[in-house]
Amino acid sequence: MGSTVSEKKPRRLTAKGEATRLRIVAAAADLMYSQGVEATSVDDVIEASGTGKSQVYHYFSDKTELVEAVVRAQIERVLGEQAPFLDDLRTMRGFERWRDAIVAGVRGWRGAHGCPMGSLASEIAGRSETARENLQRGFSVWQHWFRLGLERMQDSGELRPDADPEELAVGLMAAVQGGYLLVKTTRDERSMAIALDMALDSIRVALSAAE
Repeated sequence: MGSTVSEKKPRRLTAKGEATRLRIVAAAADLMYSQGVEATSVDDVIEASGTGKSQVYHYFSDKTELVEAVVRAQIERVLGEQAPFLDDLRTMRGFERWRDAIVAGVRGWRGAHGCPMGSLASEIAGRSETARENLQRGFSVWQHWFRLGLERMQDSGELRPDADPEELAVGLMAAVQGGYLLVKTTRDERSMAIALDMALDSIRVALSAAE
């Protein structure tokens, strides 16, 4: 997953330095996820991470650079969570297990704040081309996993040959991101369940007759 986003060549850090940098990024990511990028100040990050201003500015020249690090961290986080369900996806049951995990995941605190990647995209993609490009790459990996899973289903005969894996994959991505947005506003996990079930139904109608 490390090749999914562009990143400046990092300066060489000691183990302690790297741990401090990661702590700063983690604190910033949590704050920006829960309250937004604009509402999160560098001072907020300093307090939440238990570091000093000199430490933060040692690793990041300004807030923009810190935000870019947060974008990369959130992409890695989301794809890391998706990988166990999607990296070797090859059956309809596999899609259903993924759906169940997503619905379960929005019952807690994440339901109030949406998708970590989607939330960043809605807030900063229009203002930072670097952020937009990195988020686009992250979403492309996610959607690519959907498409590969559908192609494997075609290869095994579970999905009809005339089905379009790319179109179905786009529909799944739109459904999950739309579901996150609806749950964020309604605080009702059923919004996600309905969105994903409708997307999965579009796959079910394309299953082979034997299924």
